Amino acid sequence: MSFDDAYGALTDHDDDTRWAYGTGFADPLAGVPAAIPPGVDRAALAEYCLMLGDDALIMSHRLQQWVTLAPELEDEVAIANIALDLLGQARLLLTRAAEASADVAPAPAAASSAAAPAPVAASSAAGDAPVAASSAAGDASTGARGEDALAFGRGPAEFRNVQLVERADADFAHLVARLLAFATWRLAVLDRLRDTADPILAAVATKAVKELTYHREYAAHWVVRLGDGTDESHSRMQSAIDALWPLLAELDHEPSPLAPTTWRPEFNAILSQVLTAATVAEPAAAPAESSAAAPAESSAAAPAESSAADASLSTEAPDAVSAVDDAAEMSLPGATLPPTHRGGGGGGARAANFEISPLAESGRDGVHTPALAEILDEMQGLARSVPGGVW
Repeated sequence: MSFDDAYGALTDHDDDTRWAYGTGFADPLAGVPAAIPPGVDRAALAEYCLMLGDDALIMSHRLQQWVTLAPELEDEVAIANIALDLLGQARLLLTRAAEASADVAPAPAAASSAAAPAPVAASSAAGDAPVAASSAAGDASTGARGEDALAFGRGPAEFRNVQLVERADADFAHLVARLLAFATWRLAVLDRLRDTADPILAAVATKAVKELTYHREYAAHWVVRLGDGTDESHSRMQSAIDALWPLLAELDHEPSPLAPTTWRPEFNAILSQVLTAATVAEPAAAPAESSAAAPAESSAAAPAESSAADASLSTEAPDAVSAVDDAAEMSLPGATLPPTHRGGGGGGARAANFEISPLAESGRDGVHTPALAEILDEMQGLARSVPGGVW
């Protein structure tokens, strides 16, 4: 349909699928059979789609908090687009979870439950200690038993995202370090799901692989730029990697039988390649411990505006794309990695055999930090205040 001006197009709501999937205007599932094939465990499919959808939803929310706070305008646009990509993935995956099994979606709330529930308080005094907070099924705030009910109608203990995505970022270096780990892991996993038995999950994975490839490249570029930049930026990048390392152990805890199990070598190789190019040291493995020992953080607040400006950045960065592509054996364009600014061999990779201590408690089991309760209080506030509302 043609319009005389752009405003007419924006106000046309006959085809809402244009706005449902990240930054694209086409339904990525058009023509994909929606029936769940015989032999696929519906409960297992629903649970795994829920896990993958929750990862994307919470990481998207964290990225949105950085819009207007990034060091450059171009990065604000890039971060917003990455957040939209992940939000689109979350919508597709949560929808599929609800289609596969009604048991994953909370029951619709009655109109009398309009009052927004108080945020779930951390019952532990250990700062950022994990909290398996209880959540009544009656807290659901939407009439639909689909993506909205799953996004807005569950409490912290019902979410199955990894703790990696819910952590707040102390500065921009922490953000790009966390994004690098998340995008590298998720890309390796979803690339292996493109041939999975469920056609919808396979289609979502195929679409997401293209998006996550860019997410990984963007984060790798910034990790190298900061790590191989000034003394100040290098110090911040090293601190970010040190803080990230204890969170990586949880990625091995995948209770779903549908989860791929061969992603770890690729993940290790890529992180090693990027950290080598960034002249950042891989932290030594710490003794096995619960994530309760993680440092406390104020997770409800958006990143401080000064944090992005304070990081001293180099004006140029080595091309991290080639190092990442080589590790992943991908054929994306990229030149040989040039020597690093800080000296040392930037083109070679460390042996990808770094150690990561096991994590005792996982978000996959509903054990989260207080940060998640604060994210949900912010994200779900409007929907919970108007149960079943449509706008």
